[in-house]
Amino acid sequence: MGILDGRVAIVTGAGRGIGREHALLFAKEGASVVVNDLGGANDGTGADAGPAQQVVDEILAAGGAAAANTDNIATWDGARRVVDQAVADFGRLDILVNNAGILRDAFIAGIDEAQWDSVIAVHLKGHAATLHHAAAYWKAQSKAGVDVNAAVINTASASGTFMPNAGQANYGAAKAGIAALTLVAADELERYGVRVNAIAPIARTRLTLATPGMGALFAAEVPEGEFDAFAPSNISPLVAYLAGPDCKLTGKVFAVQGGGITELAGWHDVSTIESDGPWTVADLTDKLG
Repeated sequence: MGILDGRVAIVTGAGRGIGREHALLFAKEGASVVVNDLGGANDGTGADAGPAQQVVDEILAAGGAAAANTDNIATWDGARRVVDQAVADFGRLDILVNNAGILRDAFIAGIDEAQWDSVIAVHLKGHAATLHHAAAYWKAQSKAGVDVNAAVINTASASGTFMPNAGQANYGAAKAGIAALTLVAADELERYGVRVNAIAPIARTRLTLATPGMGALFAAEVPEGEFDAFAPSNISPLVAYLAGPDCKLTGKVFAVQGGGITELAGWHDVSTIESDGPWTVADLTDKLG
């Protein structure tokens, strides 16, 4: 028996990289998986049904249950269709893993509107859209008297939390927004039996290999037999645990890379200055300068 026996999961961006590893492990642990992937390039352009179907074929060949989906989760209707497919194909939905993402790196002074909008759409809106439709489904189930035990795992990033990366204002802003969205959703959806957590993974993927200044690190060869700290498969066990019916954690954000998992905390007080009356610029110059 697996930790996810009988559960139904959606994994977005599951045709390659980290999402593929999530889908394969979920199926191995007994889940029925909707493998969502538009099949676009790193920058989100284009579409190809092949990656999603290849993962499904691999799961089916191993005796698991899976179905492919190529809808664009950066649209409200596309996200709805993914959720509807999970319920239609497998009878229910228990797990949502938001993983899909693209890169269009640019420095702030040179970024254009399309570079900004596309990254925000796929990452932040893509998370919000699938989360909205899944949450509406679970709310309806709960209101109908169903004992809901559901889990959402979002994908933030070091770039949007503890390691800002020059050239990724769009990506970092989206990922920081995802971390905040996770905390709000955890607070809202607990009443319906839904837990919401996020991960900030570091692993070898198409996107990290294309990240300026980092590609060489991720591309370095690992001697045979040695632990590959950047293998995307290192990320998935934590996600499977967070998706399990016995996990109680919610509202958490975890950095995960190789053999290390670190719980992250958000903005916190560092220092405070106070005044008995209104501040003046001179006061602030003295206190903060």
